[in-house]
Amino acid sequence: MTSLPHLPALRLGRAYASLDQVETRDCRTGAPVARVSQVNAGIIRKDMAKIGQAKAALKKFTCAELIAMTTKAGELFLHGTVPLGDQGHQQSPQDYIATLSSTSGLPHVLIRRNMTRIHAAMSAMEKMLCGLTRGLDLSVIDTGVGEQAGCPVSYFAATQSLGLVMPSNSPAVNSLWLPSIALKTPVVLKPGREEPWTPYRLIQCFIAAGVPAEAFGFYPTDHEGAAEILKLSGRALIFGDKTTTQQYANNPAVQVHGPGYSKILIGEDQIERWPEFVDLMVESISANSGRSCLNASTIVVPAHAAEIADALAKRLAPIAPKGVSDETAALSGFANPKMAEFTNAGIDDGLKTPGAEDVTAKYREGSRFVTADGCIYLRPTIVRCDSFAHPLANKEYLFPYASVVEVPQAKMLEQIGPSLVVTAITKDAAWIEQLMGSHDVNRLNLGPISTMKISWDQPHEGNLFEFLYQRRAIQRAT
Repeated sequence: MTSLPHLPALRLGRAYASLDQVETRDCRTGAPVARVSQVNAGIIRKDMAKIGQAKAALKKFTCAELIAMTTKAGELFLHGTVPLGDQGHQQSPQDYIATLSSTSGLPHVLIRRNMTRIHAAMSAMEKMLCGLTRGLDLSVIDTGVGEQAGCPVSYFAATQSLGLVMPSNSPAVNSLWLPSIALKTPVVLKPGREEPWTPYRLIQCFIAAGVPAEAFGFYPTDHEGAAEILKLSGRALIFGDKTTTQQYANNPAVQVHGPGYSKILIGEDQIERWPEFVDLMVESISANSGRSCLNASTIVVPAHAAEIADALAKRLAPIAPKGVSDETAALSGFANPKMAEFTNAGIDDGLKTPGAEDVTAKYREGSRFVTADGCIYLRPTIVRCDSFAHPLANKEYLFPYASVVEVPQAKMLEQIGPSLVVTAITKDAAWIEQLMGSHDVNRLNLGPISTMKISWDQPHEGNLFEFLYQRRAIQRAT
């Protein structure tokens, strides 16, 4: 089949070909890859008025049945061939990898790792829900009532649907919404412009596994349409930078997933062992080409900042662009060249402020900003900052970037600011107690654990079950 694939909108499971269609293009060659139907806010409003039908379709199944379907869908996602669009195209795993690479700039090897991560989440759905619900018997979701730890409990759905405004930076971010299906909550999803492929493939896999098609809304749309999804969904997740997400920061119905500002802290009791932790720091900074909110963007140490920055720079500076099918590729290109230009200029401008040094510059051949095979890349960058007051000290970018900042241990927690993940390398019991009590630390790793390591029985960022369900008091007359 030689015609260009067309991705329709999915209006509560029904394919819809819009008159307004955009072409997604190969970020390296500019060649068209597919046509994607666009919908306006009016269509979203019309469909949201019928979202109860989607909720009812999921309520016909038990949580156990939906978990089994999720597991089957995960196998299809990793190994299966599923429909791509509405014109008879089929997509194998390799087709998916090649297509996503062409529009996102990610090399094939990193996409496969993201696929494995999504598959792991879907395979571990029962374990994940056990962690999110703190061991609740999921039949309580089916019946509305039951017992937990010997006490009567009742839960009810806080929303008819989960709205999603997705990014384009990394496929594995889709793992965050996957539990909603087992929790009987339809999804209303706006895909990222360069990355409609992962959510569309996941939806097709769920449908092939037996989940009702009505449970899925797939709405490529503009800013107005995205705002409508967030407004009309009883609960919603939004992903993006501070500019995109800050307007929803105080809205309890919208869970904001912005920059992670994840960090590695080394305590005074362990700092003399810092060479032992270089591998951990390199992996935390550079895994997934630095595109994840879990990537460490700041290394905070009480001493040896210059030596640590130098050691990291020696390891990371040689990393360079490679072919998309090269199994050793570690860098992703930028699908949006302007984003790369803006990021590079922002770092250069920040370096003009006294108190910072790009340590990688002396080990890197050529510029940070490079073009290879028609795509723009940013080479890994380690910046040593004199203090957190420097504008580059607590920054996060979509490539392997980290600052190294020297701060006395006693002042670290008051200076690091909100952090999605903190890996604290210490055995100091008093400091561990302070870390445990910090409101700025979302996820805490105690000891030399990569910031990228996920435990499926613990919430990644926020608790989706508690976001989608509320507990009520219940009493029965005897």
